[in-house]
Amino acid sequence: MLELLGLDATAEAVYRGMLADPEGGVAELCDRLGLPEAAVRAALDRLADLTLLRTSRERPGTLRPVSPERGLEILLRRQEEELARRQQELAASKAAVARALGEYAKVRTDTPVGDHERLLGLDAIQDKLEVLTARLTTEVLAVMPGGAQSAASLAASRPLDEDALRRGVSLRTIYQESIHDAPETLDYARWMSGLGGEVRTAPVLPPRMLVFDRSTAVLPIDPENTRAGALCTREPGIVASLVALFEQTWETAVPITDDPDGAPPLTLTTGERELLRLLSTGLTDDAAAKRLGVSVRTVRRQMAVLMERLDAASRFEAGLKTARRGWL
Repeated sequence: MLELLGLDATAEAVYRGMLADPEGGVAELCDRLGLPEAAVRAALDRLADLTLLRTSRERPGTLRPVSPERGLEILLRRQEEELARRQQELAASKAAVARALGEYAKVRTDTPVGDHERLLGLDAIQDKLEVLTARLTTEVLAVMPGGAQSAASLAASRPLDEDALRRGVSLRTIYQESIHDAPETLDYARWMSGLGGEVRTAPVLPPRMLVFDRSTAVLPIDPENTRAGALCTREPGIVASLVALFEQTWETAVPITDDPDGAPPLTLTTGERELLRLLSTGLTDDAAAKRLGVSVRTVRRQMAVLMERLDAASRFEAGLKTARRGWL
């Protein structure tokens, strides 16, 4: 009954036994409680430590139990004193941590400033993503441009995505359409879709972004070099703009197919249509490839296939026939 106050069952039984027979000795307590002498003497030591036993004035040299009212008051006071001591230690620990963080901030380059935090290096980004994923409650919005994702990036994302999906978090991801030429990334997208995530593709995407619970966003500091670091922001205006951009892109994106073979379409794919549109604006193959997240070689191969389908001898002729068919 009194274990929460620091009195174990044996000590409480001995205390009760002494209250019932204040003049009884160790032998009497052993007989009455059915306990070995060692256990009784250990319990007496514990009671003395808790000041629940006092020297008797009537029988010098013996101990008597204090009254239950006084005994419980003593136990409660000891608990209060212990709690106050722990609170003091906690306050001192918090102060020490604050000082340490202050010193640490002087040497860190990714220290938060207001609603923004610069994450420099892949390790810092991964650490922050793990923290944000663990705190997720509703959804993640992700834009993944560039076609093929690195094996390291996919490996780091898999446990985070799996944990979020199993917790019922909604994951909506938009990949660049060129992942159809990247088997590992395509397999990952299908794996995520199989676990309940929603995956779509689009030929052209805005810069990479992750939005957590529509309250925190992570995006690259330099979209051309993701290794340069990322910005983690909780600025409502920025996050709302990114969410709106995501939703606009999502509406025009195409759900990923579950058919690995994917029979050739009878009309243009969205990727082919976008390629023709980009080239029709005067972009070079290099520039179009960069926008589509594919290699120049892929752009030229796709154009060769389109010219063959259109029975066109030149790109100019292909453009005319494309316009006549209403493909643009």
